[in-house]
Amino acid sequence: MRIPAVLLALASATALALAGGAARPAFDADFERRTMRLDYFHTGGLGSEIVSLDRVVSDGPWAGSLTRLLDDLNLGPYLFEVVDVATNRVLYSRGFASLYGEWETTDEPRTASRTFHESLRFPWPRRPVQVVLEKRGPDGLFREIWSAAVDPSSRFVNAADRAPLGRVWTVFESGPPVEKVDLVILGEGYTEAELPKFHADARRLVDRLFSAEPFRSRKSDFNVRAIDLPSAESGVHRPHVGRSRRTPVSAEYNVFDSERYLLTLDNRALRDVLSAAPYEFVEILVNEKQYGGGGIFNFQATAAADTAFADYVFVHELGHHFAGLADEYYFSPVAYTESAPVAVEPWEPNVTALLDPGKLKWADLVEPGTPIPTPWDKEAWERKAKEFLDRRLELIGRKAPEAEFDALFEEQRRSDTPMLAGMAHARKVGAFEGASYRAKGLYRPETDCIMYTRDEVGFCRVCRRAIARMIDLYARP
Repeated sequence: MRIPAVLLALASATALALAGGAARPAFDADFERRTMRLDYFHTGGLGSEIVSLDRVVSDGPWAGSLTRLLDDLNLGPYLFEVVDVATNRVLYSRGFASLYGEWETTDEPRTASRTFHESLRFPWPRRPVQVVLEKRGPDGLFREIWSAAVDPSSRFVNAADRAPLGRVWTVFESGPPVEKVDLVILGEGYTEAELPKFHADARRLVDRLFSAEPFRSRKSDFNVRAIDLPSAESGVHRPHVGRSRRTPVSAEYNVFDSERYLLTLDNRALRDVLSAAPYEFVEILVNEKQYGGGGIFNFQATAAADTAFADYVFVHELGHHFAGLADEYYFSPVAYTESAPVAVEPWEPNVTALLDPGKLKWADLVEPGTPIPTPWDKEAWERKAKEFLDRRLELIGRKAPEAEFDALFEEQRRSDTPMLAGMAHARKVGAFEGASYRAKGLYRPETDCIMYTRDEVGFCRVCRRAIARMIDLYARP
């Protein structure tokens, strides 16, 4: 039986701490300073799940840490490990989420099958390795579901880098990629003539991101670059309103039939474009007014640039993608249909099932005397939230202009902010019932947070700590 990846990661972290300056030579002994990308197809539905290899290619220079190679954060529904064949030593690992994993929580897999394209990126190994894909089971533990042998000298591995498909430019740079978190902003739905608008949109929203803690105080740990990739027409595909577009990486609304859910399903196109820049994280900035966005842990984040709530969406969705934060709201139309009682603690760092109130995972942030679970005026808030939800569904049903959605969201913000701030345990860390699309059985850390509402309150303390830990994974020796 394989040793759990998290235990291997903790052991490796201890070894690196003891080794100190020996860590970087260890990297160079095992890896070249460029990126290998393993592409695969993830197929499932009707009770089956199949993973099959697509290709192994070079994916540009390595931008990740040279020292923190094993992921000890235990986040994500999936985990992959790169294992040295000769010694059975785990050389690299990362947790992640995927479109396939989200699709599994909708109704469609019960009646149909689908295939999603996915990628694993890791430093280029100097010797043959086994790439092992693991999935978190109902008990919360990872188990192997697929693996592939990769020999970097094989004729089946393409060592050539792809010619750039767009133009990379720097928003700001704080240091070498291997010592920083590297974020790329990709413009989608901007014509050649609209590229100056993309530059302005990117700078505006990046500035907004780095005005929020902990990004503000950790800005020197980041590099931010952007990619110009002109589209033939302005905007992206909006099937809900009957407007079609073909854009370079195929970002589109209506993912899983949710009119606001905005992502690209074309992983190969996205990865090929991004290979021109050093990166670990990406946010696709879409040239649209319709409210929308999406975020998948360690895959992608998206945001519409011209909605009145673009600042909120940009930061909120990066919270999903960057730190694996869960949505804390539960009054909003979503595609997910999971309804069984929560039997294990969720992996997301900002929600809890509170299965053992004495072992709350953020207990060290709770002030003495704060009751767990923490009371709040849930019924009054839900009555008001339902009124806004009913009005929103009416707007969706008649395909109302975006200005009407923006006005409704602003009205809701003016209602939510004082109501949540005025509750007995507001601004305290506790365990408030109602989170992650469930009114019962899941709890969030504070009454309000950017992961809960559109209120201008920033990240709660639990979310800020989760983000800081992810920054440390990429930008700390």
